Order: sequence, then C-alpha cells, then structure tokens
Amino acid sequence: MPEVTAMNCEQQKQYAFRSRGLAGFTLVEIVVVMVLLSLFMMFSIPLFSNIGSNSLDTSARRLSGTIKYLFNESALSGLEYRLIYDLDQGLYRAQILEANGELFDAPDQGREATLKGDVRFMDLQVPGRGKFSAGQVTTFIYPSGWVEETIIHLDDGAGEMLTLRVSPLTGTTEIFDGYREF
Repeated sequence: MPEVTAMNCEQQKQYAFRSRGLAGFTLVEIVVVMVLLSLFMMFSIPLFSNIGSNSLDTSARRLSGTIKYLFNESALSGLEYRLIYDLDQGLYRAQILEANGELFDAPDQGREATLKGDVRFMDLQVPGRGKFSAGQVTTFIYPSGWVEETIIHLDDGAGEMLTLRVSPLTGTTEIFDGYREF
C-alpha cells in the first residue's frame, strides 16, 4: 500500500506542477523558435548593412533612378526630356522640351541634383558623339521610348569606381564595379 500512496502523491505533484503553468518547453518547440529567429536574422541583416552605404553607391543609385523616372515621364507625357550633366560641378538636372519648342526645368526628380560626398564624374560617353570629361553634356530622352545610350564613369576620390550603362530601349541602368569600356 505505501507504493500506491507514493505513486498517488507523485502524480498529484506532477498535476499541480503542470496546472500552475510551470511545465517547460519541449525540444521541438525550442528548435522551431531557433529556426524562425535564424530566418528573421538572415533576411533583416542585409537590410541593415546598407544603412551606412558609401556615397559612390548612393550617387549611382540616385542617378540611375532619375534616368528611369525621366524615361517613364517622357513616355507618359509624350514630351522630350533632356538630362544635362555638369561634369565639372558634379551635378545633373533635367529639362522638358514643351510642344511649343521651349525648354523648362523639370519638376520633382528632374530638379538639379549633386553627386554625394567626394564622388565626381570621371567621364561620360555617348556613342556617336564621343567621350567627355569636362563641361556640360546633354542626353536626350525621347517620348517614343528611347534614350541615348550613355556610359557614365563615377569615381569617389579614394580609388573606387563605378560604371553606369544606360540601356536605350528600357531606360534602365546597369551598374558595374570598376571602370568598364563598352
């Protein structure tokens, strides 16, 4: 009989322990939580790694976005846009050619923008017109869905370079590390 009482007593302790919510996690639950945390970290850490990205990458992405925006605006509005690069000052701006033949500065993303930090234009090449390393260069964005192919070389002053190549048919920009000739 004493064994039965000890067994009942032990069962009562286990029941009381569980009823107070003090039962621990199973190994399966811990593994599932660890896997989920690993997945969240795997997807979120690359997002935070770009927070302090350098000015060369920022300038290239901003210029690329401006070109695509102007390409789309030209196609939607039916007006010719012009992107003017000032290679000496490290800035660019957009203009719109109105139907009456007048040029106006483009609003929104077309306003004058400067390359970030110490980034500068090394040179700019427009096939058929040549390579330019100083002065102002204009590329044309036509409402028919075509932009002049443009190869842009950017330098950050510390030896890092990027090459941007504007696709004439889509207005998208490919960005390459280093100085590339096409």
